Amino acid sequence: MRKIEGPTRIPVPGGKVIDEHVGRVNSGDEAVSIAHMVAPPGWEEPAQTPSFTEYTVVLRGTVIVEHDGGTIEVGAGQSLVTEPGEKVRYSSGPEGAEYIAVCLPAFTPEAAHRV
Repeated sequence: MRKIEGPTRIPVPGGKVIDEHVGRVNSGDEAVSIAHMVAPPGWEEPAQTPSFTEYTVVLRGTVIVEHDGGTIEVGAGQSLVTEPGEKVRYSSGPEGAEYIAVCLPAFTPEAAHRV
């Protein structure tokens, strides 16, 4: 059993805050990463084709996901699962977004395959 005292803040551009609770940076786990994210209104990131499954649980606001089939808006209380190899582009709605992201295996910038 391991108790994790708190998250590690991962610096990213664009004003988004990533607090990794479990993962390669904070706990040394390679099998899974669990992070709390807060994105400001209008935040967006480049498209990616990750080699991991990502489970997103939106706590507040809206996460907008562009994918090959169109665009999905995921609001507070809703969840989304993206599969490895899917091309996705994340952004936030006009009120921003707060969400939990779980990646299997654990997130790495290299595994995100940003385009």
